[in-house]
Amino acid sequence: MTPQEFIAKWGPGGPSYGLNERQGAQPHFIDLCVVLGVPPPGTSDDYVFEQDTFLLGQARGFADVFKRNHFAWENKAPGKNLDVALKQLLGYSLALGNPPLLVVCDRLTIRIHTQFNGHPSETHTVRLDQLDQPEMQGLLRALWLDPERFRPKSTTRDITEAAARSFATLAEQLRKRGNDAEEVAHFLTQCLFCFFAEDVGLLPGRMFERLVNNRKLTSDVLTKGLGELFRIMRDGGLYGPDEIPWFNGGLFAKVKVPPLQVLDVTELRNAAGLNWSAIDVSIFGTLFERGLDPAKRAQLGAHYTDPGTILRLVEPVVVRPITQRWEQEREAIAARLRKRDELREKAETIPDKVAYGRIRTSANSEERKAKESFILFLESLAAYKILDPACGSGNFLFLSLKVLKDLEHRCHLEAAAMGLDRPQDLVSGPHNVLGIEINEYAAELARVTVWIGELQWRLAHGYDFKTNPVLEPLDNIECRDALLSPADTPSGYQEADWPIANVVVGNPPFLGDKKMRKELRPVHRCVAAGVQRTRSGWRGSRDLLVREVARAD
Repeated sequence: MTPQEFIAKWGPGGPSYGLNERQGAQPHFIDLCVVLGVPPPGTSDDYVFEQDTFLLGQARGFADVFKRNHFAWENKAPGKNLDVALKQLLGYSLALGNPPLLVVCDRLTIRIHTQFNGHPSETHTVRLDQLDQPEMQGLLRALWLDPERFRPKSTTRDITEAAARSFATLAEQLRKRGNDAEEVAHFLTQCLFCFFAEDVGLLPGRMFERLVNNRKLTSDVLTKGLGELFRIMRDGGLYGPDEIPWFNGGLFAKVKVPPLQVLDVTELRNAAGLNWSAIDVSIFGTLFERGLDPAKRAQLGAHYTDPGTILRLVEPVVVRPITQRWEQEREAIAARLRKRDELREKAETIPDKVAYGRIRTSANSEERKAKESFILFLESLAAYKILDPACGSGNFLFLSLKVLKDLEHRCHLEAAAMGLDRPQDLVSGPHNVLGIEINEYAAELARVTVWIGELQWRLAHGYDFKTNPVLEPLDNIECRDALLSPADTPSGYQEADWPIANVVVGNPPFLGDKKMRKELRPVHRCVAAGVQRTRSGWRGSRDLLVREVARAD
């Protein structure tokens, strides 16, 4: 089959154009393989039609075509919504081993979405009428022969550092004109969230970017326009002709836009051109904090606790214990479901109606208890609390929440594989993380880190965004001292209380023994997460949580 014959067969008016989704999916794909000169599915166990998966809210779903470590492919009939098809593939992705490429096709258009870890997602589109072009044939052939060709050149860290530098420049400009540093930091944190929100579709029509790029607006008018947008995001409502969702969450409770000048607007326009949906929230909070806080400006991008180091702590503290509990629960659930099946089989051999009914009732009881066990396990995840008592800009909290959501997602898939119904949404979310941070910049960034990380996770796994409100309140990330609190004592302080949590993660809220000797004289109790005493003094350790007495002697 030549490309021209393929276009004539599957294009409007062609003999196969009117086939429905089920009728046309496999013939279309096989014909495409012939045109491209690549093998059809079935030539190996890792390259098949209709690879079964488990989809959100359904017992079972199917990826139309699956080639391991290459792509998952979803076919639709002409005119169907390809965004819906992509969402299906995102829901399948974990069960398919997270292929690097997700392809959606309505026979008139083929869209390739990249999913390489550590890189922003990019989209490549090939229309039916372009299949006679050698460069487009080569692009499609790479799906089978060279998937690495699609790996984006930029990384999420590149984008994050560029965004941090842009905002650091803007923060410095605003502060030099006498604007309050805290108000500048708060305004820019609101801006960065808006850039992210519009890049993931939460703000309609790229509203924020259009606003800052409107060269007809004076700086004064733009300043007023941004303030009005923030206030509407706080409560929800109309902004011009566009409906703005209710974001809530506290980020827009306080609105004060500093007076903007031409250079400020130019820097906002530069920032608007970045792919904010791809920022790496595991490091961006630290980078932004250094850019917004004058005292940390020189440290921008120099050091941070990298995600790999954080995960080495989070794995034994969070992942391993929950995984062990789930594996035990899964075995118990599986045993009850096996017992149910045995009883049902036995019931079919019993002619006596009374005995039959009794055995069926016992079988149904086993199924009900299995479902109850799963629900109770999910309730335990909903109530699970992770505390970072010196959370900085939230890197530990975000990665802890991410692994918790990954674990719950895995539990849903494995429960569905046993035949249990999957809930429509996850029970884990920002409410699972608790933080204490003395620096107001960092505390606010920690909240934004968790919010954006949650939204990115939902987007990457095919879950709808929450609404009414979009953002959960994050009062559980507190701005205060984690070690000492004011008290009616001779020193004026007492040991600070921490919220109740299942686990504690993070770098220790630790001043160093020289500073403790100076400020904690004569004797005060001091809580330090992950520190221990040695002959040479105090040193940090992530292996334990201890309470020690800091003594002047």
